[in-house]
Amino acid sequence: MKILIVNDDGIDAPGILHLAKWAKRFADVTVCAPRVEQSGRSHAINFIEPFEIKHVELCEGVDAYSVDSTPADCTRFGIIGLGRSYDLVLSGINYGVNMSGDIVYSGTVGAIFEAESRGHRAAALSIAKEDPLPEFSVLDSIFEFINKNRLFDASNLYNVNIPPSPKGIKITRQGDAYFSDEFFPIEAGKKNGDDGIYIQRGHAVPDTVPEDLTRDTVAFANGYISVTPMTSCRTDARAFQALTNDE
Repeated sequence: MKILIVNDDGIDAPGILHLAKWAKRFADVTVCAPRVEQSGRSHAINFIEPFEIKHVELCEGVDAYSVDSTPADCTRFGIIGLGRSYDLVLSGINYGVNMSGDIVYSGTVGAIFEAESRGHRAAALSIAKEDPLPEFSVLDSIFEFINKNRLFDASNLYNVNIPPSPKGIKITRQGDAYFSDEFFPIEAGKKNGDDGIYIQRGHAVPDTVPEDLTRDTVAFANGYISVTPMTSCRTDARAFQALTNDE
C-alpha cells in the first residue's frame, strides 16, 4: 500500500510525524508538508512565484519533503511533482478541529480536495488544539471502520475529527457554525474602524441542535469520532434540478 501524507501545520508539526509513524507500519509512506504553518489557506495554490522544495529527514523509512507553499501544493507536488500515485492520501493530524462551515477555510481539508481532483481517495484527520495525539489503536479503529463499512465505495473524501478517549464512531454531516469571529485592533487606544493593525480571534459557539448526533459538531462534543463524507463539487444539485426540471 502507498500513502501520501500532507498537512497544514507544517513539516515540523508533531501530528504529521505521529501519523507517518502509524502509517509506515503497513504502508510505503511519502510525506509532503509546508515549510511553515499554512492554517486557513483552504485550497489555495501558488502558480505566480517559484517556491523551494527540500528533501528532509522526518523518520526512518519515510520519504519526506518540505514544500514552501500551501497544503494543496504539497498534495500537488506529492502526486504531480514526484510522478507517483497512491492508494490513499491522508492530511493531518491537524491541531484544531475542522468542522461545520469552518471546513471551507481549512488547509487540512483543502489538501484532500486537491487529492480527490487528482483521482485519489483521501481523508483529513483533526483533533482539538488542547488534546493529546490519538493512540495508534484509535487510528487503527478508524480505518478498520472505514474498510469494514466500505466507505470509499460511497465517497472518495472523508473529514474525520477525533476527540480524546472516543466513545465510538459516527457518520456525520456538517453541523452549524462552530466558531464566531471578531476583529481586534492590536495597537493601544485604537477602536474598530480606526486605521491600524488588526487580528482576528474566534471562540467556539454551541450547535443549535445539541441532540442531533448526525452533526459533526454535536457528535464530537459528545465524545464520538465524526466521519463526514465530503464533495469538492460546488454545483448546488437541488438548485440545478429545480432550474432544469422542465427541460
